[in-house]
Amino acid sequence: MGRLISESRVVSAAPEEIFELLADPAQHPLIDGSGSVLAARGAPRRLALGMKFGMDMHMGADYRVLNTVVEFEEGRLIAWRHFNGHRWRWRLDPAEDGRTVVTEQFDWSTARIPLLISVSWFPRRNRRAISRTLDRLEARFAA
Repeated sequence: MGRLISESRVVSAAPEEIFELLADPAQHPLIDGSGSVLAARGAPRRLALGMKFGMDMHMGADYRVLNTVVEFEEGRLIAWRHFNGHRWRWRLDPAEDGRTVVTEQFDWSTARIPLLISVSWFPRRNRRAISRTLDRLEARFAA
C-alpha cells in the first residue's frame, strides 16, 4: 500500500475562488467531510508558506492541532503538515468553462513514523473523509 490517498473532483468554480476558501482556516470546518475539524484557533485570516495555524478538533475527544503550511503556490497548491509530519494537500487545476479539477491528498510519506499510520485505520477513514469533503466543496460551488 502506498503512503498517499488522493481523490479528484471537477468543481464549478475558478481555481482562485476555491483557493481563497482553502487559504482561510476559518472556512475549513464548512467543507470538512471527516467531522473532526471544529474551528480555527489563533489562525491568520489567509495562509501563506511557513505560516502556522491551530485547529480545534474532535476525534473521540476534543484536542488541538498546530499545522504549518509547507507547500504554497498562489491559486494552485496548498499543503500543511501536522505534528507527525504527514500532509494534507490541495491541488487546483483549471478545467473547461471556468471549472477546476480539485485534488485533495492525505500524504503520510513525510510522516516521522509512517508505518504507524499505514497499519492504523487512518488511511481508510481519511479516504472516506476526502470523498465527503469533495462532495461538500462541490455542493458549495454548485450553480
